Amino acid sequence: MESQKEKKQKITFRRIAFLLLGNFFIGTCVASYRLGMFGVDAYSSMNLGISGFLGMSFGNWQLIMNVFILIVIFLNVPRFIGLGTIINMVFVGYIADFLCWLVLDVMKVNAGLSLRILFLCVGMVLCSLGCALYMEADLGLSPYDSVPFLIMKFTKDKVSFRAARVSADVTVMLTGVAFCLAAHNNVWEIVGIGTVINAFCNGPLIQFFRARLTGK
Repeated sequence: MESQKEKKQKITFRRIAFLLLGNFFIGTCVASYRLGMFGVDAYSSMNLGISGFLGMSFGNWQLIMNVFILIVIFLNVPRFIGLGTIINMVFVGYIADFLCWLVLDVMKVNAGLSLRILFLCVGMVLCSLGCALYMEADLGLSPYDSVPFLIMKFTKDKVSFRAARVSADVTVMLTGVAFCLAAHNNVWEIVGIGTVINAFCNGPLIQFFRARLTGK
């Protein structure tokens, strides 16, 4: 018979594996979107739009936005903050940068249309699967991935996770477009068919993968 301690250790190892694998997939997803050049994810499109409007670097603005969202999450649904929050905020960007460097500078891949479409599809699947994995790890979410749960709390669970995620993604995407237009910048540099697909499909796909992971 296994002791409770052994069972707990198995669960812990599984959760850590889900956390690390999930964040690796998300970093790979961001790299795939960038390599596909069909538009970035909804949250990045907002941050690119606002940073361009303010004349601030993307990295600095995204850090400010993450801190702001993190404070709101801490005050309302602090249970979603944990080790995974820090790992996501720190490492996802570096994973994406490394993979882009590996493909473009080392492998020197010339992405034609078919390869760009492949990058888009890979990015979409890995984004949703990665989010589902580290959500199920239950070791903390990224600030933005906690927003749907914040919406669900404010609506007293009258809105499903799927609807909350889609509404959040569409809202931040439109915000990015609005700021980009106000700054007279090229909208197509931040949004494209990939952004639209991500905004409308990410929530349902995350819910699909979470159901498969939990068997429910």
